[in-house]
Amino acid sequence: MKTRRGFSYPRDVTLTATVKRRDFFLVREREQQRLMINHNRKKRRISPVTAGEDDGRRNCNEDLFDSLPDDLVISILCKLSSTANSPSDFVNVLITCKRLNGLAQNSLVLSKASQKMLTIEAKNWSESAHRFLKLCADAGNIEACYTLGMIRFYCLQNRGSGASLMAKAAIGTHDQSLYSLAVIQFNGSGGSKNDKDLRAGVALCARAAFLGHIDALRELGHCLQDGYGVRQNIAEGRRFLVQANARELAAVLSSKVASGDSTRSWMSWTSHAPPQQPSNGHASGMSVGISCPLLSDFGCNVPAPEIHPANRFLVEWFAAREGSPGPGLRLCSHVGCGRPETRTHEFRRCSVCGAVNYCSRACQALDWKLRHKAECTPVEQWINEDVEADVDELVDGNDVVMAEG
Repeated sequence: MKTRRGFSYPRDVTLTATVKRRDFFLVREREQQRLMINHNRKKRRISPVTAGEDDGRRNCNEDLFDSLPDDLVISILCKLSSTANSPSDFVNVLITCKRLNGLAQNSLVLSKASQKMLTIEAKNWSESAHRFLKLCADAGNIEACYTLGMIRFYCLQNRGSGASLMAKAAIGTHDQSLYSLAVIQFNGSGGSKNDKDLRAGVALCARAAFLGHIDALRELGHCLQDGYGVRQNIAEGRRFLVQANARELAAVLSSKVASGDSTRSWMSWTSHAPPQQPSNGHASGMSVGISCPLLSDFGCNVPAPEIHPANRFLVEWFAAREGSPGPGLRLCSHVGCGRPETRTHEFRRCSVCGAVNYCSRACQALDWKLRHKAECTPVEQWINEDVEADVDELVDGNDVVMAEG
């Protein structure tokens, strides 16, 4: 560039070099950005198997999990909850990440929870366990409704809420709930002896027996034999008792075959005659054993039936409290029951020894064959104990165990 007088300005070499250097750095930075973008695009196209065991594979897996739709994840969690063998199988999923924690508490997942997944030990009972069962019950899980109903009715002494939860499960054709409500009706549990409704108990037992509940079949058979809450029919009652024994044997056989175990280790046939019941016709009560001769009339011994998780919870709950549900109250002597009295002299007592008592005829029959047959001996002392307190119950017939058919 020239001035007015025709002179030219001197050329600034330093300024020109600075401009060129700046342009070089800009071009190099843009090239690096372009290479980085191309590298990321190639990385996304690489599968997790070929990506190697580096940090890039971990990021790729996280991206793939986040891309899964919620419906697919919920469907997988439903399958897990319905097949879980213990609560820990499901809890391990909850603590994996926030997304799984949120989706695992979906009502559809909780409604599919299996019986084993809802198994809670009494020593682990807490407010969080109570809240989890409540969530499952609100989601429509009938097994959770029954378990929480039993805990509230017998352990927490919240009779109304517990009975309503069991009724909700019974409406969903849950056989255990129907039978438990029948026991409550037979005994008038949660109220006075005037609250007993024998006909309602028989009706509930009949419904549970129709659904295949073995104890309900046995209870219904004894009611028909004794004319308890229904017109007496000894032949029909005997038929129900044989059905109960046959179904119990079939259940044990199917479980052994499914597990691949041989039946010869626990099933044996004996040529000697089975032990006879006491000559006065009275049956009796309880014991713990490894086998239960349910078909002792035919010389066949089968293992004792598996205890339901709700009944196991009751047994553990009151065992931790020295086996006493309250002042003057007794527990059912059948080892697999765990039900306590809700008022004094609610359960029937063995009319021979007076040492055991039962919430139902089914518990009495099972416990008689389980061990009490060998232990029951006549004792006269208990008759004179608390005569004044027992007189009303004895007149009502509620304190005497009826004979087994």
